[in-house]
Amino acid sequence: MFGPRLAGLIAYLTVGLRIPRRGVEQLLETVLGIEISLGSTQKLVEETSQALEQQLPKEPVLNSDETGWRSMGERRWLWALAASWFASTRVFFTVAASRSSQVLIHLLGTVFPGVLCSDRFGAYLKYHKGQAQFCWAHLKRDLLGIQQFARSTDAERFCRNALALTARLFRAPRAPRRRFRGGGFDRAELMQRSIPLQPRFFGLCQQYLDSQDQEVRVLASALFQHCDRLFAFIEHPGVEPANNSAERALRHAVIWRKSCFGNHSSKGEVATARLLTVARTCVMQRRNALEFLSQSVRRHRAAQPALSLLQP
Repeated sequence: MFGPRLAGLIAYLTVGLRIPRRGVEQLLETVLGIEISLGSTQKLVEETSQALEQQLPKEPVLNSDETGWRSMGERRWLWALAASWFASTRVFFTVAASRSSQVLIHLLGTVFPGVLCSDRFGAYLKYHKGQAQFCWAHLKRDLLGIQQFARSTDAERFCRNALALTARLFRAPRAPRRRFRGGGFDRAELMQRSIPLQPRFFGLCQQYLDSQDQEVRVLASALFQHCDRLFAFIEHPGVEPANNSAERALRHAVIWRKSCFGNHSSKGEVATARLLTVARTCVMQRRNALEFLSQSVRRHRAAQPALSLLQP
């Protein structure tokens, strides 16, 4: 029987370092002199998955994003929910059959009491009626995209003015390249700066509600209706204006997707979610992922309670 350290190492190499299974098999044989079959590596990965406790963070602020996934030849979605509330830093992954609001209901309940940060995808609008923060980075990309292929005067003017207001709101204060996260922007200064800009942004969207340009009309209408969701980060500590934490968490999975080709079973979906949760949370918490996985397998084999990611 292979030891817990080897089981944790295989899971870490597979998910943490994104090495394909056959590459892991060759590495173990070449470097450590351990001959192990492809089936055995899969069993050890699944055992490591069973040793992990899947814990969804119940936080006042959550960032959410999703990306396409494959499982058993069918389309799936990999969701990431990131919590970065000061010392409480972690990310939760799950593989779901859809990209609908039903996934959020399953994960967060019918009502999420905190602030949900995301892009403007319809599932979030349908699910969450409370406090929310739209990603300014997504909005800026949308505006630049419409501006680049502008076919009307409305598109040119709306995008130019919206981008100008965005630049004024987020211009670097005092020192260059200082970021909002972690106190880079002085919140009181940013609130003061936003006072005249919020009504101007709201008025700009109102001005183009009846635009003949469909792209401009749709975007202006959405922002007019949910303008408060662009400025929630000013009033709620711990909320960022961009959805970077969830996007960074998914970036690792997107790169891994290119070599693992998704999952081949429901057990594989669960293992993907659990192992990604541990791998990325350990990075965020600056913990040793290999040690965490090895200790988890050791405790699992001894029928002891699972290690917790909720206590860094």
